[in-house]
Amino acid sequence: MLTLKQIYDDKAKVVAGLLKKHFRNAAEAIDSVIALDSERKLKQQLKDAAQAEMNRISKSIGALMAQGKKAEAEAAKAQTADLKKSIGEYEAQMKEAEDKQTQLLLTIPNVPYDLVPEGQAAEDNLVVKSNVGECTPDSTVGNWQTTVKNDEAKLPHWELAKKYNLIDFDLGVKITGAGFPVYIGQGAQLQRALINFFLAEANRAGYTEIMPPTVVNAASGYGTGQLPDKEGQMYHCEVDDLYLIPTAEVPVTNLYRDVILEEKDLPIKNCAYTECFRREAGSYGKDVRGLNRLHEFSKIEIVRIDTPEHSKESHQEMLDHVEGLLKKLELPYRVLRLCGGDMSFTAAICYDFEVYSEAQHRWLEVSSVSNFDTYQANRLKCRYRRQDDKKVQLCHTLNGSALALPRIVAALLENNQTENGIHIPVALQPYMGTEWIR
Repeated sequence: MLTLKQIYDDKAKVVAGLLKKHFRNAAEAIDSVIALDSERKLKQQLKDAAQAEMNRISKSIGALMAQGKKAEAEAAKAQTADLKKSIGEYEAQMKEAEDKQTQLLLTIPNVPYDLVPEGQAAEDNLVVKSNVGECTPDSTVGNWQTTVKNDEAKLPHWELAKKYNLIDFDLGVKITGAGFPVYIGQGAQLQRALINFFLAEANRAGYTEIMPPTVVNAASGYGTGQLPDKEGQMYHCEVDDLYLIPTAEVPVTNLYRDVILEEKDLPIKNCAYTECFRREAGSYGKDVRGLNRLHEFSKIEIVRIDTPEHSKESHQEMLDHVEGLLKKLELPYRVLRLCGGDMSFTAAICYDFEVYSEAQHRWLEVSSVSNFDTYQANRLKCRYRRQDDKKVQLCHTLNGSALALPRIVAALLENNQTENGIHIPVALQPYMGTEWIR
């Protein structure tokens, strides 16, 4: 949630940033926030004036009674009663204005950093790094060239899964529905190997592992920005008013809701393996076949809570960590800096990692690494106390997938298939316990 200080300090920059995200009626929304704040301040002034007048009159009542001026004292009492009623009305009006302002702010996205490129959709994202192609400052997805050669003989992962009895998509449909696959034998073993590999790498990088709940309350959803923006994409347990998590970002970041941290303890670095649940309403076609888009999937998430001065460095360290995982898995990858129109509601800046599928001839997103600046922290009331002046201020929050499993599995199966079976990358072999899937 944007802070009022952000808005008052540079209203024009906030509006311009919202327009970069293609947020409609940006100026009108910000003007409405300011108007509601002015209304709240006016009612506060009237309340304070009424309170001061009531205090003054209340002090005079005793003196009037002592002087035998009973009628005047009774009139003064009546005045204080009227003022007390007015104070209550002003307080109610203040709360109404503040509640309206908060509800409006919850619908306004985060302001992107200056580094975020202009653009409306995925083809406008910048390709900033790759191990299979050259990148220039104007390398967009739409004009970037890769050196990867497609192999028409390679089978897509859903055929490989059937050939080697790794994943049963039909059985998942029987048990639950489409988008809920059943992993079998070496398919289940590969899932577990990747989970353990990613957690071990996160541990080596200094992340503390968390095992959080996979259902959260509405306050947690509002805290990280999934609500109200993504309400229709989350599975809702209506009887208990709980939500299945779309990512471990939600419960892990909410560990620090309504908390004041000490600067010396930052950055906080957490990681978590969870199942994730997404309705993916409206998804259809070839891009959702097999593991490409699921309703339930495994993911390891890394989360950081940091100071404003250090958060950009933290973000780069997270990007380096995810890139290191893809290098160890020996996968062709590229890194995208997302344009304003393709960024999430809550991010100030976001980089996507994609791996290439040599059988499907397309790029598959496997990670998004975002810096949210103070946007989530303001919703969460996640703050820290500075060491020098003891001032309490908002933290920065960051998170990223490290990594999401389905498309990693798809790329590993497709890109590593040979006549002798599917070769397991060297870094993964100790966790898999074998060199081959056969």
